[in-house]
Amino acid sequence: MLTSIETKTRSIIKAISWRFLATLTTSAIVYAFFGRLDLAAAIGVIESSSKIFLYFLHERLWLRIKWGKKEVTPFVLWFTGLPLSGKTTIADMVYKELKQIGIKVERLDSKQVRQLFPKAGYTREDRIRHLGRVAFLASMLEKNGISVVASFITPYKEARDFARKLCKNYVEIYVKASIETCMKRDYKGIYEKALKGEIPNFTGISDPYEEPENPDITIDTEKLTPEEAKNIVVGYVKKRFLR
Repeated sequence: MLTSIETKTRSIIKAISWRFLATLTTSAIVYAFFGRLDLAAAIGVIESSSKIFLYFLHERLWLRIKWGKKEVTPFVLWFTGLPLSGKTTIADMVYKELKQIGIKVERLDSKQVRQLFPKAGYTREDRIRHLGRVAFLASMLEKNGISVVASFITPYKEARDFARKLCKNYVEIYVKASIETCMKRDYKGIYEKALKGEIPNFTGISDPYEEPENPDITIDTEKLTPEEAKNIVVGYVKKRFLR
């Protein structure tokens, strides 16, 4: 697991840069009141050297104090659902919220990852193979202390089970929406093309979506707004993985 710590050299540089600015301010105030440059310089040197040392000790002491720090167990949030069910929108919002909290997290999305594997097909075998690669990537990030927010249709139970076995802290999030609802959201007309046979192996039309039986979280986007959905997922993360 990768972790970052404050090195002694960094603490020293921080102390020097801070005291340089503070000393200039103190010297300027002394000179303004007494009009003596020698006195201002002397006070500046004494104050600077003593407080650099004290600041350094203060920084190193606080690094040893565990109070106020939160340990974060790395995890993998795996969003699954029909095309246009709302996976990407919610996953993006969750990712941004986790970043703001300060969690080390990476975002994996179907469109981005397929650019890395442009020859990956859409048959059942191709998809399972492709999702296996994604699951492996997510598990490697997790092992190195980086959490993952992944959004993929992941239509087959076999692929989801493989990801669960590979990732230590796998959270399956089923973004639920009916075919009818997804079609109403279809501003690109992909469902219409699939119905015409122009897009083969299209999940929900010419290829099945095996609905999750026991997901860790179910988000019904016909009843919840993206903001409400985001809050549910982030709340789950805080309760389970932040301590």
